[in-house]
Amino acid sequence: MERALCIHGHFYQPPREDPWLGRILPEGSAAPSRHWNERICRESYAPLARARRLDGSGRIVELLNCYEWMSFNAGPTLLSWMARSAPDTYARLLEADRKSQKRLGHGNALGQVYHHVIMPLASDLDKELEVAWAVDDFTARFGRAPEGMWLAETAVDTPSLEALAAAGLRFTVLAPSQAVAVSRDGTDWQGVDAGSLDIRRPYNVILPSGRPMAVFFYHGPLSQAVAFDRLLADGEQFFNRLSGAAAAFDGGLLSLATDGETYGHHFKFGEMALAYALDQARSGRDGLTLTNYAAYLADNPPTHSVRIREASAWSCAHGVERWRSDCGCTNGEHPGYNQKWRAPLRNALNLLKSRLDAHFFAAGQPLFKDPHEALVAYGQVLAGSLDPEVYAEKRFAKGLSTAKRGAAWKLLSMEAWGLASFASCAWFFDEISRLEPVNALTFALRAMELARATGMADPEPEVTALLAEARSNDPAMGTGRDIWDTMVRPRRETPKTLVTQAFMTLALEERLPAAGASAVADWPGVAVTVALDAAEGEVRPGTVSIRYTLETATEDFAVTYRPARTADPFDACATMIPAAGGAEEGLCFRDVGLPVNKRQSLADAFARHAEDVFFEDVLARAATGRKLVTELQEAQHTLNLAPLWLHLWPGLIWQDVFDLPLPEKRAALLRLFLMDAGRDSPVKAALEARLAAETARLISRPDPDAPKLTRLVARAADLDLHPDWWAAQNALWERRPFSGKMADLARALGFAV
Repeated sequence: MERALCIHGHFYQPPREDPWLGRILPEGSAAPSRHWNERICRESYAPLARARRLDGSGRIVELLNCYEWMSFNAGPTLLSWMARSAPDTYARLLEADRKSQKRLGHGNALGQVYHHVIMPLASDLDKELEVAWAVDDFTARFGRAPEGMWLAETAVDTPSLEALAAAGLRFTVLAPSQAVAVSRDGTDWQGVDAGSLDIRRPYNVILPSGRPMAVFFYHGPLSQAVAFDRLLADGEQFFNRLSGAAAAFDGGLLSLATDGETYGHHFKFGEMALAYALDQARSGRDGLTLTNYAAYLADNPPTHSVRIREASAWSCAHGVERWRSDCGCTNGEHPGYNQKWRAPLRNALNLLKSRLDAHFFAAGQPLFKDPHEALVAYGQVLAGSLDPEVYAEKRFAKGLSTAKRGAAWKLLSMEAWGLASFASCAWFFDEISRLEPVNALTFALRAMELARATGMADPEPEVTALLAEARSNDPAMGTGRDIWDTMVRPRRETPKTLVTQAFMTLALEERLPAAGASAVADWPGVAVTVALDAAEGEVRPGTVSIRYTLETATEDFAVTYRPARTADPFDACATMIPAAGGAEEGLCFRDVGLPVNKRQSLADAFARHAEDVFFEDVLARAATGRKLVTELQEAQHTLNLAPLWLHLWPGLIWQDVFDLPLPEKRAALLRLFLMDAGRDSPVKAALEARLAAETARLISRPDPDAPKLTRLVARAADLDLHPDWWAAQNALWERRPFSGKMADLARALGFAV
């Protein structure tokens, strides 16, 4: 008997971008990565796109794109970052959906509500926007409309399902505990619970509108075992559990659903266990066959109906209280903490959003042909599928001035940031001073700023009064209002902070413009153009222009810039005079008060540039130094003045790995030194990372020199270097089939050939 299997991964990151800069800034808890998107992508999302399948000798037989064989949803806020910052992994997700659609007639990818808001707690307008914008985003990326949509935390109620159905979605996925009764004919209802529900089939939910909506229920115990037990420690063990559960079903669909980051982030090498299980299932072992929800639904339309547990979710035993009250559900990090702060945080943001919505429709009435239609269609601009000018022509009122067009864009952005503040993770954990609630409040701050800029009365006093009721578990943090004052408001960008960051970025990266030229410090959300004249004594006069994305107007200033007089880059100063008129303002960069994440971003920019400059310099000096090395003398085991030569170690070893010519006797002495010095070199890890990246680049060239690359890999091992060849292996896999010299390289990189 054929047994259908569907393994679903929920891939999500909340909006993390700074709402002014449009870029994710450093997050200390994600170190050594810059932020959590980057870290989890490297540990989970990217490995799943090229999961290693090994033979009995530990050599690679396949790099499996797990997304091609599993069901998945990836949220818009994650995919927008991935498209910019991890394009290779992003492309593998899109490719996986195309291939699964060709194989099954239906793609593996599901949509996901846009900002991962808890839908039962959202207003009707916000429900509509979360779904409409998500559909636009999915369609733009995957080239087709989504058939199903993942609800954040599987949080569901009837109005949420109505919102999905109204947008043309056909199904969603829930936990078995979210069903309360089933019926074959819609009249004889039988009560069920997680243990008695037959999860082998899809069910129809009878909606008041009469629109169709199917629901799948995943296997609860097996999904829990994947997410929280050691089931991913062994691929054969994982497959046997899957096969055993499918056999017990005696037909129907066995489906699992977990957070996608379970594979690799929560459990290291979990993606390899998944790849093994997927490979066994796709080969038909034990009668299993892989499918996805949409394909199974097409062949097996619902024959039974289900009543859902209203306002319920997969990660809260109390319905959806985890996102609005002190229900006790947390990640367990601090057992003594309470979550009484959740209600005032929810109340504050609800109040703000209601004010924003009213302002949007009032202020937008003369600016848009139809404010509601314009807001719903804004998802196409966010998705990049509609040019902003085309959108403006279609949705803006005729004859708007530049200032009024700018106001229209501000109103749309205001609503988007207001909605972003409701991403579920702001309430998921146990403390209001965590990164996630602070981010939510930062989005709210940006929405307030845009509201004030378009004529709305300042909502901040009302909002902060409610936040004052949210008490942190850490007495030093105070209340939500204290957190607003100390952690949120300092994140706000002003012309002063933007000019400071622009000048410092250009200076730290050695890109300050020459006399008469200009340079741009840009982020996805804003660009700052700096033009400077020749130095007049200690200062350089010039101009600065600030332009936010989607806005045509700029803020222009006449400036004078005085570089730092010391090694401290914050010692620099400037003066600013608005081009539109106004008083001169002076600013010392040290006193601007940039928050820690923006100061860390500047530090990161400096570190990346300094490392590049250092390496190029040491490489040039090593090219001379290695030619001065003499032959090995009797009883000599290292270089004379070895501590001084240590400074050139990265360049010397780089040139040796790349097999640059040197007489053998001199090379022997040099290698003794390189191996000895490398054991404790503080820059060894950075050099290994650079070597791995360069090797991947060389393999990706149109005509790679396979013998040279094979020698490079062997020489690195001889010199006790251990680069992570992951990217190089990925690049080489694209050159299959391996033969001749390329097969030698494949063997050197760990492939079974």
